[in-house]
Amino acid sequence: MSFNQDVSDTVKVVEATGVAILVVGGLAALIQFVASTLTPDRRAGSYQQLRQNLGRVILLGLEVLIVADIVRTVIVEPTLTSVTVLAAIVIIRIVLSWSLELEIDGTWPWDRWQRMQEASSAEGTSAGDPGGR
Repeated sequence: MSFNQDVSDTVKVVEATGVAILVVGGLAALIQFVASTLTPDRRAGSYQQLRQNLGRVILLGLEVLIVADIVRTVIVEPTLTSVTVLAAIVIIRIVLSWSLELEIDGTWPWDRWQRMQEASSAEGTSAGDPGGR
């Protein structure tokens, strides 16, 4: 076997792992959703929890698939066309990841620190500290 064939086989394993994460994680999120809807006290937030869990699974699966694309492009097929296709795939996945982060957390990744500061200052104020310290 050649080096390129070994790397190509490794890429296939990484891709299969990414797909397995998506399928198994999606099924696990769906099973958890069904279990939540059958429990009256957890039913209210079950749909939102399903969306968050699916978003997390998709993000993880996409990250693994990006690794496979990068390895394939850099090592197996280092042509201008494959690099251009990789760049397009990475840009699409970045936009998708950001939109999923927004869906999961309710804020853009670069605004998360501001929300955390607001939440911590609100906790300090509500704890009886008039200065919010």
